[in-house]
Amino acid sequence: MKKVGFFKSIHFKFVLIYVLLILIAMQIIGVYFVRQLEEQLVTNFSDSINERVDLIAYNIGQEMLIERDESMPKLAEEVNSILNDFFSEELTTVKVIDSNSRVIATSDLENQQLVGKRITDIPVKQALVAGSRAADKIMLDNQIGRMLVLTVPIKNNDNVLGVIDLQSSMEEVYDQMKQINQIFVTGTVIALAITAVLGIFLAQTITRPMSDMRKQALEMAKGNFSRKVKVYGHDEIGQLALTFNNLTKKLQEAHATTEGEKRKLSSVLTHMTDGVIATDRKGRIILVNDPACEMLNVPRETVLSESILEVLGIEDEYALEDLLNETDSLILDFSTSTKPYIIKVSFSAIQKDTGLINGLIAVLYDITEQEKIEQERREFVANVSHELRTPLTTMRSYLEALAEGAWKDEELAPKFLDVTQTETERMIRLVNDLLQLSKLDSTDYKFFKEYVNFPHYFNRIIDRFELTKHETIIFERHLPEKKLFVEIDEDKITQVLDNIISNALKYSPEGGKIQFRLADKEGKLEISVSDQGVGIPKENLTNIFDRFYRVDKARTRKLGGTGLGLAIAKEMVVAHGGDIWAKSEDGIGTTIYFTLPLEKELEDDWE
Repeated sequence: MKKVGFFKSIHFKFVLIYVLLILIAMQIIGVYFVRQLEEQLVTNFSDSINERVDLIAYNIGQEMLIERDESMPKLAEEVNSILNDFFSEELTTVKVIDSNSRVIATSDLENQQLVGKRITDIPVKQALVAGSRAADKIMLDNQIGRMLVLTVPIKNNDNVLGVIDLQSSMEEVYDQMKQINQIFVTGTVIALAITAVLGIFLAQTITRPMSDMRKQALEMAKGNFSRKVKVYGHDEIGQLALTFNNLTKKLQEAHATTEGEKRKLSSVLTHMTDGVIATDRKGRIILVNDPACEMLNVPRETVLSESILEVLGIEDEYALEDLLNETDSLILDFSTSTKPYIIKVSFSAIQKDTGLINGLIAVLYDITEQEKIEQERREFVANVSHELRTPLTTMRSYLEALAEGAWKDEELAPKFLDVTQTETERMIRLVNDLLQLSKLDSTDYKFFKEYVNFPHYFNRIIDRFELTKHETIIFERHLPEKKLFVEIDEDKITQVLDNIISNALKYSPEGGKIQFRLADKEGKLEISVSDQGVGIPKENLTNIFDRFYRVDKARTRKLGGTGLGLAIAKEMVVAHGGDIWAKSEDGIGTTIYFTLPLEKELEDDWE
């Protein structure tokens, strides 16, 4: 970068502006000061002369009032005596004029011939006629210089006895002003010299850090972020230098971050689970990450520079222009007879600022699991349809038989109606269970929880079943006597226990035993219900909490089950922050376990 010349540098400009500002300020102050001083000196001089003239006029007026005889001195002599007493160097000429405009006396020895002559000056006549003092004025005499001219009437009450015409030199006043101006000029020159020196020093305090920052900027442009600007003080320039150093640090960190982001982006593209393929504007692959290679089961080396249409196997159905305009994702099915495998591909065009398409980005998603979930959803709908269709078909058959005359048969009609009612109740239970699951699946479902002493609450549930069931089934309780508090929605946990205990009663043989247990397991309350039924095979044990799953569909449907009870129980327990599972031995019995969080603080308070 070209070096800045001295006369173009901010150093020179700062000193020049600083000196000019001081010069202008001192000139403005000097003009105002000199003018005010001149006015004050002239005023003081004029006031002093006026006071002296007033005293002379008073003394001369007293002499004019005296009636004189031959023994007394003449008026002119007395006036000359008074003028001699009051005469000074400032008073150039003093003339005393009587009421007839004649000169009585004069202090000018060289112009004594004026005595006795009439004066025709207009200010004198105005003073004699009006009896008023003429305005002070300054006149310029080529020999003497500037003079103050006064015309003062000599009065006795309202009678004008005469006039004093006075001229006083003001050169001494203006000589003082000249000396003051010289002192001011000398002071200005000295102040400018000192200002220039200080300006150079101050300019260096500003330009030196700025020059250093300029060098730092050049080093930063070259990629060198290790250099630091020297901080010369803690003023604004020092703060700027500190900020510049901080900026250098931030730029260094940003540069390192950018490089790191580049490496990170490369690492992300390489290790992200979704496949990414980038092509040039002709559709040839220029970038592909490992997940894409794994999804397509092709090595990276073979796909680079290959057409994306061929790699995806869609060259027969699509052209490159079709992919650029494709708004919907493509679903590619690579499933085999033993393993399902489905890929979704989304396309996005790479465009420059001008709008020119420069390539294509393809993102590959493995949606095999999503398709599996969708398949389960379809199966769920099919199961619901089947579960509803079976009782409806049965009801339709019996109702048709009743309509055709079976209602007249006193033996068959009650049986048909009983079957119809049973199937109706079964459909109602199914619909209620489905509504319950729908509510649990919704995000806005709310629980109304309160703190409950669970052993007491559990005893009440068991008592209800024990009163309504056959005496052939034995209820065995293993419940602690101490209080165990949990925060639950009683209605929902009651429904969980109803489903579990109902299942235990359905599958328990006559004379069988159902055991109820509670245990404190590391801050969680473990509830278990055991029966002595037929049990569940191990291969089916993990599926019993799935919706519509039945180990023995024929027997379950015969007993009135919908296949949703344990699924509902699982949803409610999980929503309460617990877990649910089962243990079973085929032919011996099944135990259903679930947990709920214990509230230890409440137990301590009760104790």
